[in-house]
Amino acid sequence: MRVDIAWWDLDGTPQTIDTLREHLRDGAAAAWRDVPGLRLKFWMADRRRNRWGAVMLWEADRPADLPPNRAAQLIGRPPAHRTCFDVEATVEGMHMLPELAGLGPVFTATASETAPRPGDASPCWNT
Repeated sequence: MRVDIAWWDLDGTPQTIDTLREHLRDGAAAAWRDVPGLRLKFWMADRRRNRWGAVMLWEADRPADLPPNRAAQLIGRPPAHRTCFDVEATVEGMHMLPELAGLGPVFTATASETAPRPGDASPCWNT
């Protein structure tokens, strides 16, 4: 298995986390549903640092024929950071979710519900 990670720094671009979220809400996420070999793709946002990104988990090497990179087109440049790794091991923990598809604030929340509040710290341990 392989994993690809891409991050954009949105400072100085015409896009925001909210506009990119709308882009996903308008069907861009669905374009990835039928990509051969893609086990999982998730998009992520870091409002505190104004970053947007995606992680793709592949069964093997990523195929050459992928949906257009609409994020890069909208943002106006390729990702600031792109890395690819071999996956050494996986584990799926105990959970109550029937599947991961369709989860996240793109599908369930408004921008005001997910906007950071003054004084909010990053939930990450590596800040």
